[in-house]
Amino acid sequence: MKYAIFEAGGKQYRAEEGKTLSVDLLTAKVGEAVTLDKVLMVVDGDAVTVGAPYIKGAKLDATVEEHYRGKKILVFKYKPKIDYRRKAGHRQQYTRLLVQSIVME
Repeated sequence: MKYAIFEAGGKQYRAEEGKTLSVDLLTAKVGEAVTLDKVLMVVDGDAVTVGAPYIKGAKLDATVEEHYRGKKILVFKYKPKIDYRRKAGHRQQYTRLLVQSIVME
């Protein structure tokens, strides 16, 4: 099984060839191909390659499947006895990627 750990939007994700994963919103349009080159680690069977911090020549080729919004999170601030209440909501935006290939050059 071949998989890679990569960085996107300041977060680290684990990607396998042929599978989908969700990352923070990317600017690419739906159906567009994206290349992610901040690869931290690649595992191919027993062969493990670790970067310092990134692996030179390693990249992830993926296709944008959709953009969507996550579940709503409610933020409620409250201070007793002084009639202070604030309610706000937040929905994080995500991009679903289909990983085509993990390339090591």
